[in-house]
Amino acid sequence: MFDTIILGSGPAGLTAALYCARANKSTLIIAGDTLGGQTSEIARLENYPGFTGTGMELIQFMLKQATAFGATIVYTSATNISWDDNFNYSITCDNGKQYESKTVVVATGARPRQLSIDGARELIGRGVSYCATCDGFFYSGKNVLIIGGGNCALNDALYLSDLAHDVKIIYRRASFTRAEEILVDRVNERKNITPVFNTELTSIRQNPDSQNGELIATLSTGDEIVCDGIFVAIGHEANTDYLSETIKRDDLGRLSPDSLPAGMFVSGDVHSGIKMQVATAVGTGCTAAMDAIAYLNSKE
Repeated sequence: MFDTIILGSGPAGLTAALYCARANKSTLIIAGDTLGGQTSEIARLENYPGFTGTGMELIQFMLKQATAFGATIVYTSATNISWDDNFNYSITCDNGKQYESKTVVVATGARPRQLSIDGARELIGRGVSYCATCDGFFYSGKNVLIIGGGNCALNDALYLSDLAHDVKIIYRRASFTRAEEILVDRVNERKNITPVFNTELTSIRQNPDSQNGELIATLSTGDEIVCDGIFVAIGHEANTDYLSETIKRDDLGRLSPDSLPAGMFVSGDVHSGIKMQVATAVGTGCTAAMDAIAYLNSKE
């Protein structure tokens, strides 16, 4: 049995793992299928104090720190968590194994919110994408749409503008009021980025006249745009489906520390009421780990 199991390998989870391992608590990181969560997909990280580079570079450094103090890592995902009357935890994973611990830090992050319009689900991987850094390369020199108007959407637009011929941002509001001003300024400076305000995407279909997989995007204005790809950036929902229904969640699936059973702690994008940033993920990872360490020490 481990002293603590960390669910997730993003900045929150790896920070928690570092603190717990450094406190000589046996620590297992259940990383998910891939290392780093959403942070690993950041092509240019410039708002985390003391570091500039890619998100994956930061994640790899943080993992090296945590494992240097004895934390171990497995690449699998939790499918169920149960606990006994003494709040000893058993975590079932999709690799068919069970792992036991005295405490759990939930740091499983968030996933992109899905579009629920005609054609969106059917065309995922065939022109519709939720990851600009993953799929942007395939649209070099082509025409793409970004759906959304927050920081994520504008970052995606800036990234894609270096690859694509033309980038249009479809946003339902009249201006980018939810995005940082520096990102808005950068978008406005790019010659090949065009915002389309007060407009929503209503359906997507393949262009029957195209041999190259073009899409036809129908807008709420009644207009149609022919494009090569559509990138969706309309927010996120917490990855907490594996948790018992007895654990309360907010409307985004996030958890409040006060609603958790004894010995379970939360950090990062799964934590309710915080901004989804690398810096806040690290801060809540630190807090969750220190609370877990104090809890463990109180049981000795």
